Amino acid sequence: MTDSKIISTEAILSMLCISITKVLSAATNTHISHSPMVQKITRTCLRPDIGCFVLFDGGFSGLIVINFSAESAMEIYRAYMIHMGMPESELVTRHTSEEVGNILGELMNQIVGDFTGNVGHELMVSITQNQPKMLTINKEVMVSIDTNLDCPQARRVGFKTNEHKMFYLELAMDKTEFIKLHDFEPEAVDPDRILAEQAEQTKQANSAAAKPPETAQQPCIDPNLFDELGI
Repeated sequence: MTDSKIISTEAILSMLCISITKVLSAATNTHISHSPMVQKITRTCLRPDIGCFVLFDGGFSGLIVINFSAESAMEIYRAYMIHMGMPESELVTRHTSEEVGNILGELMNQIVGDFTGNVGHELMVSITQNQPKMLTINKEVMVSIDTNLDCPQARRVGFKTNEHKMFYLELAMDKTEFIKLHDFEPEAVDPDRILAEQAEQTKQANSAAAKPPETAQQPCIDPNLFDELGI
């Protein structure tokens, strides 16, 4: 009889960390790394200077939050745009510019897309995501999942950019374990679908980059976001 294999919250978190480092490293053509240590936390927050969050649901529910400092946000934005061929003279210089939020939101979308694909491939379950949302803020905003979780867990992991700027992932989800009952062949990956998705993502990123630079904006929060998050 095949020994049962248990995949816990930490294993799912590890899959998400791998998606973040893989997508951001490829998009910026730089080295993004994450800490081998994970921190248990009691709540998830959007933190200064740019907070990005996305909800997912399906086989299991959860909330993903990535908090960027102004320095890490600008480094990732600049590296991505230069890697895409944008002249440095045309880049915005403030993290509060709408273009920075658009690019980070698109990268967040790619990260979660890669993560949900890996979950389906490795765990044989399906999860869906909503559209990532970005907020430029100057104080902490607590966020939670607007649903009842039997045993909620929250984790925090630190990431480092190529120039040693820090940003942080926070994950909240119900405590869950996937137990492998017997060996199985993971679902085959469709390379044509992946290429089509990447082409669409690149098209969207180029459209966002083509917009004229926005002037610096004051931090603001859409009140409708609080209703969606159950705050």
